[in-house]
Amino acid sequence: MRNASIFRLPLAMLLGLVSGASQAGFTQSSGDVLKYAMPAAAAGLAGYRQDWQGLQQFGLAFGSTVATTWVLKESVHRERPNGSGDDAFPSGHAASAFSSASFIQRRYGWQVGAPAYLLAAWTGYSRIPNRDHHWSDVLAGAAIGVGFSYLWVDPDPAWQLTPWTDGQQYGLRLDGRF
Repeated sequence: MRNASIFRLPLAMLLGLVSGASQAGFTQSSGDVLKYAMPAAAAGLAGYRQDWQGLQQFGLAFGSTVATTWVLKESVHRERPNGSGDDAFPSGHAASAFSSASFIQRRYGWQVGAPAYLLAAWTGYSRIPNRDHHWSDVLAGAAIGVGFSYLWVDPDPAWQLTPWTDGQQYGLRLDGRF
């Protein structure tokens, strides 16, 4: 499972940063690290595969996600549950992580996408214990990240899983190149 190696660097960074931290510290710190490690892993995976079109599409999806998140934070002015500011909506951590995870899944499939989504879900969750965000902030950030990935990112042309029917039978067809 060669593709899983792309997650070794973010996980090593995560473990190095939070070693010896309390549980609450671990949750907060790990989410902070993953906010940056997930986009680095997504771009790194595209670069490792020499998928320049995919890297360009990730840039469009991630850039759209960041810009939309920033505009909403500046426009909505929702108070954070812990009272530390009025930029709670939407969660930038969740938007960043889910944009990255959905790019990986959409472009390269569920084999690497499923672990990426688990890391993104943890990143979103990490914003709740310290009351940085409401659940609705996290869900909105996730929806923005996933939405822009589905708007801008095409599945890897080397492998396609498509619905199939001949009018009487239905199924899925996997086409690929070796």
